[in-house]
Amino acid sequence: MGYPVGLQCIRCGSEYGIGPLYKGCPACLERGLPTNLKVVVDGDAIKASFDPNSLEDRPASMWRYREFLPAAPEDAVTLGEGLTPLVHLKRLGRQLGLSKLYVKNESMNPTWSFKDRLASSAVSFAPSLGASVITGSSSGNAGAATAAYAARAGMPCVMFTTQQFPIAMKVQMGVYGTKLVAVPTIYDRWKLVEAGVDLFGWFPVTVFVYPLVGSNTYGIEGYKTIAFEIVDQLGSVPDKVVMPVGAGDAFFGAWKGFQEYRDLGYSDDVPTMLAGEVFGPLENALAKDLDHVEETHRAPTVAISVGMHTSTYQALSVLRESEGAARSATDEEMISMQQQLAAQEGIYAEASSVLSLAVIPQMIEAGAIDTDDTVVAFLTSTGLKDPEMTAEHMQEIPLIEPEVDELVRLLRENYDFDVNEPAYAGA
Repeated sequence: MGYPVGLQCIRCGSEYGIGPLYKGCPACLERGLPTNLKVVVDGDAIKASFDPNSLEDRPASMWRYREFLPAAPEDAVTLGEGLTPLVHLKRLGRQLGLSKLYVKNESMNPTWSFKDRLASSAVSFAPSLGASVITGSSSGNAGAATAAYAARAGMPCVMFTTQQFPIAMKVQMGVYGTKLVAVPTIYDRWKLVEAGVDLFGWFPVTVFVYPLVGSNTYGIEGYKTIAFEIVDQLGSVPDKVVMPVGAGDAFFGAWKGFQEYRDLGYSDDVPTMLAGEVFGPLENALAKDLDHVEETHRAPTVAISVGMHTSTYQALSVLRESEGAARSATDEEMISMQQQLAAQEGIYAEASSVLSLAVIPQMIEAGAIDTDDTVVAFLTSTGLKDPEMTAEHMQEIPLIEPEVDELVRLLRENYDFDVNEPAYAGA
């Protein structure tokens, strides 16, 4: 099996044994350059037992790629995460000028977000390091996923958050029996996660080091399965992959997956990775040719999940290695794209999710995407994580008397819909 053989710094290349190195590379941290570690896998062991053409009898989840994941298959904590749909967006793609536009719809995961891959891989590996309590910091998606998988594993979970997040997120995090604790600021919650790790030996799944390093490296391995699935579902490697990026955990994990699939001979290429942001820290770092990510201006945003004014070295490294680009979208552009995606393609995604689609016009204008490219945009979670925000930008449902004439008038005046000449967009 392809169990991990060690850890390696993605910046300086220092190598470490498998262990509880949750704060990234000790050598880089000492130099004031916080950097995440990556798991080193045994490629020969993977090739000895994995065949992408013989997966029919394997689990209908990301664990069909078990050789690439840190935990032993018998230790897998799973709710059926992964194998999410790859959907061809014909109408929206035509509008954006792309005939080969697809979305990887992660809202179809068990807790309705991509964080299930992180949580499944991390929680599955936690007992291997002697951990008995799961912890993390979250405003929603990561907290819900971590809590669900801790519950599935029968492990207690202490999750730190603030009061400023949607009720749907709060309920979902709490319903799994989480020990949910609110503190005044994001920095406060990171401080308490670190205390739990240092003083009590808790196992952290999410980001808690600042400047940002990224989430648990054993959990990030779960995101590699995004790449494997895209290649296997599409039948080839896409030209471009566009993802919403905050700390860049899934961005880095997917890139690592594309690299491993190529290096082991399961595909013949890797895509260019493109980042959608809110406040542009990665775009700023590329423009200034920095070896780190500076903080940028921050303001309130509808993109709760990725509304960060900084990012990580791991995310910057993906852009550099894949010769990618980063662009930002406004709240108005995300809200508009959320509505277009739902109305034209039947997919209701969280505002943060549609960053990957909202930045596509800018990417085309900048030459980062060609109109004949095969493009896969990543949707991180469902719009039902924050329906109140969507409702604020929708019109009130009109009320009429139950008369046919009133119905005909209303449809024409409010919805520009003529019952005698119904428009059909087709495929």
